[in-house]
Amino acid sequence: MAKFGENIRTVQERDPAARTKVEVFLVYPGLHAIWGHRLSHWLWNHRLKTIARMWSQFARFWTGIEIHPGAEIGRRVFIDHGMGVVIGETAKVGDCCTIYQGATLGGTSLERGKRHPTLCDNVVVGAGAKILGPVTVSSNARIGANAVVLQDVPAGTVVVGVPGQIVTRTSPSTPPVGERENDVPDALGGSIVSLLRRVESLERSTQGHVVAGPQAPEHGIWRGEDFADQDFVI
Repeated sequence: MAKFGENIRTVQERDPAARTKVEVFLVYPGLHAIWGHRLSHWLWNHRLKTIARMWSQFARFWTGIEIHPGAEIGRRVFIDHGMGVVIGETAKVGDCCTIYQGATLGGTSLERGKRHPTLCDNVVVGAGAKILGPVTVSSNARIGANAVVLQDVPAGTVVVGVPGQIVTRTSPSTPPVGERENDVPDALGGSIVSLLRRVESLERSTQGHVVAGPQAPEHGIWRGEDFADQDFVI
């Protein structure tokens, strides 16, 4: 019962929409999926593999979250919203991780053995992110929404894009990623701002210069001969 209470408190701590313990107990599919996995994982480890798979499929039908019975899930893991989350057989999820809807911890090989990701403690996986293969996402890392991760991720980093690229690293004094889940750099926005600043700089450097070139033809239609013997001087 202590672990059940811990799971409910975890949801209340990380989701502002969670109002009461009763509400969390009744209507949070991520919580139900974790509880269902605890049972299926116990059955799996006690060689009742077919029953374990049947139970996990029932949990999948009930919650929309697919967790293989062989996967290892740590304490205080929070699956928010959850629909479409897939966690493979040899995946390992550390303590205090947060996984959003549509995320996949999948494999890229048909060989037996370790073929799914390992998430260390305090990792956040954004909506729609794909972490594929036996890679390790180190502690306090954050995987941005819809990122595709195919390589190991160092501790305290933020990864975005396809394929995933590290866009920032945290300092030792920076709070764990789980405590600042909305603090994700806007890589596209930063690139656009950089380009706008570059254009502004070029405009200032050419200010006052006159561009001499071909004049618009009277007939209003450009032809090849209109550009003959023209000098373009800045």
